Parts: sequence; C-alpha cells; structure tokens
Amino acid sequence: MFADCGLVGVMDEDAFRKAFQSISAHNSKANIIAVADMTRPSTEKRLYIIDLDARKLIMRTWVAHGKNSGDLYCTSVSNTSGSLQTSKGLYRVGTKIISPKHGDALLLHGLDAGVNSAAESREIIIHAADYVGAGFIAAHGRLGRSFGCPAVAPEVMPKVISLLEGQLLYVFAK
Repeated sequence: MFADCGLVGVMDEDAFRKAFQSISAHNSKANIIAVADMTRPSTEKRLYIIDLDARKLIMRTWVAHGKNSGDLYCTSVSNTSGSLQTSKGLYRVGTKIISPKHGDALLLHGLDAGVNSAAESREIIIHAADYVGAGFIAAHGRLGRSFGCPAVAPEVMPKVISLLEGQLLYVFAK
C-alpha cells in the first residue's frame, strides 16, 4: 500500500506501517487517513493526508506539537492533563466545532487507552494557529508549539476540515 500510494521517498515507511497496524488493531475503517510524523523536525511538512481509495497523497503540510514536547523535535509525549505535550497514537477525527480561541476546529477522540484516551478531557483538537507556517519558521527556526494539539496553518484549515472530518489521524512519535 505504501508504494501504491506513491509515498516512497516522500514519507517514512515506518510511520505509515505503524498507522496501518494501529488501524487494524482497532478494526477501524476510513477512506482518508492523516499521519503526523512527529519524529521529523517541525520545519518539515510532516502531516500527510492520504486518500486510501484513490491510493494517493492528497495533502502534505506543517503540523505543530505540544510546547512541553520539545523545541524543533517532539521528544516526549503524554496523555496527562496539563502536560502541554502531544499524545501519540490513533484518533478518530470527530465533527467540526467552533473553538472560542481558535475558530473552526476538529474534535479528536483518542482510541489508545492510556496513550491518547484523555484527548477529549484535555480538549485536544486540530486547529489553526498563526505560529504554523513558513514565516514563523523563518523568524524562529522552528514552528511554534501548541498546548498538545496538532495545529496547522490557518490557510489550510478549511481543507483539513473537509478532508478529515469523520476520518482517522495517527500521530507517530517515539
């Protein structure tokens, strides 16, 4: 499937493989899956959105990690409220909401007990942030960091919502 989707040389095969192992373990199904490869530096476009039916990469963009997960790299993860860290694992992407702080956003439901199962109580969502993008990287040498949410650039948020609502997100981290 990795090669069929044209991902060779584009993304890490291990991240893709782990995402599919997790999907199988949860007996989950989706037409589209997003893989956030948090082993890559935040200066790289490390969020991959893949159309499984068409077997192709349909979007690649920047994604921020939690402020207490590291600077350039996401070096630590947590499922604990107040940690301000990214949680790894498989998420069901829920419905679009309006966040009082971030505007249009997507709810995330962690599917891995003890790993990301506190996502809802932690209010972990996919949201837009002005600290995600080329300008911020040029000024700071890295993306800004969230309170644990996978934040994307404001200009791609509408497309992220249209692609991922009701689908799956896998956050790959060590």
